[in-house]
Amino acid sequence: METLLNIVIHSLVLVLMPPLLLGIINKTKAWFAGRVGPPITQTYFDLFKLIRKEMVLSRTTTWVFLAGPAVSLATAVLAGLLIPFGSHAAPLSFAGDMILAAYLLALGRFFTASAALDTGSAFEGMGAAREVTFSSLAEPALFLGFAVLARLTGSLSLTHMLASPMSMESAASVGIVILIAAAWFAVLLSENSRIPVDDPNTHLELTMIHEVMVLDHSGPAFGMIVYGGAVKLFIMSATVIDLLTPVSVFGAAFDWLVFLAGVLVIGVAVGVVESSIARLRLVTVPKMLVSACLLAAFAAALLLR
Repeated sequence: METLLNIVIHSLVLVLMPPLLLGIINKTKAWFAGRVGPPITQTYFDLFKLIRKEMVLSRTTTWVFLAGPAVSLATAVLAGLLIPFGSHAAPLSFAGDMILAAYLLALGRFFTASAALDTGSAFEGMGAAREVTFSSLAEPALFLGFAVLARLTGSLSLTHMLASPMSMESAASVGIVILIAAAWFAVLLSENSRIPVDDPNTHLELTMIHEVMVLDHSGPAFGMIVYGGAVKLFIMSATVIDLLTPVSVFGAAFDWLVFLAGVLVIGVAVGVVESSIARLRLVTVPKMLVSACLLAAFAAALLLR
C-alpha cells in the first residue's frame, strides 16, 4: 500500500510541479531586478491559454513538425518515471535505467531539432546545430557522474544510485557527491537553455539557441514544448536534489517535504545564477561544459585514489 501511495504521489508531483518550478525561477529573477514580477503560477495560466489557441502550420512542414513537441513531452514524462524523487523509489526501476533515462531526453531533443529543420528555415537550422553541439559536450559529464555513482553505490539503477549518497559517512564520498552535483548543475543549465548558456527570453538572432528552434510552433504544440521543457528541468533538478539530500529519519511524509523544499532551493539557485551572471559568448560555452566534465573526472579520480 505504501509503495502504491508513493507511485501516486510521484506521478502527481511529476505532472503538477514542473510549471511551478519555472514560476519560482521567474519570481526570483524579478525580485533581483527590483520588480514584483508575475505570480509563481503564471506558467499554468500560460499553458491553459496556449491550449485554447488555434495552431498555425506552415505548408512546407510535414508530420515531423508536429511530432517534435509530442515526442519531447512524452520522453520527458517517461524519463521522469525512471528518476526517484527524494529517497523514494522511482515507479520504473531496473539495472541500467540511467541509460534509458538519458537517451529518452536525447530522443526528445532529436525530434525537437528535427522539427526545427523540417521548417526549411536556415535560422532554425542554426539553432538546432547549436543545440546538439552543446548537448554532445554535456553528455560526458552526465555519464561520468553515473559511472562514479555506480561504483560508489554498487548499483546500476537510478533508484539506488541516487538514494541519498550524501548520507555516506566517508568524507571522500561526500566530496565526490558534491563534485558530481556541481557538474550536473552545469549540465542542467545547458540542457534546459538557461543562462549563462542560453537565455530563454532572448530574441537576438545571433545568440538564440533553443528558442529559435520553436519559433514556428504555436497553440497546443507550443504548449507541449513549454510543458515538456518544464518537466525536463524538473527531473534534472531532481537528480541534483537526490544527490545532496541525506536520508531522513522522520518518515516518508517528511521526505516528500524535504524534496519539495529542494525544488524550491533549486529554483531560487537557477534564478540567482541568471540574475548575477551574464550570458556567455557562444565560443565560451564549450569551456563551461568541459569544466563540468572535469569536475566529474575529478570525482572519478577521488573515487579511485
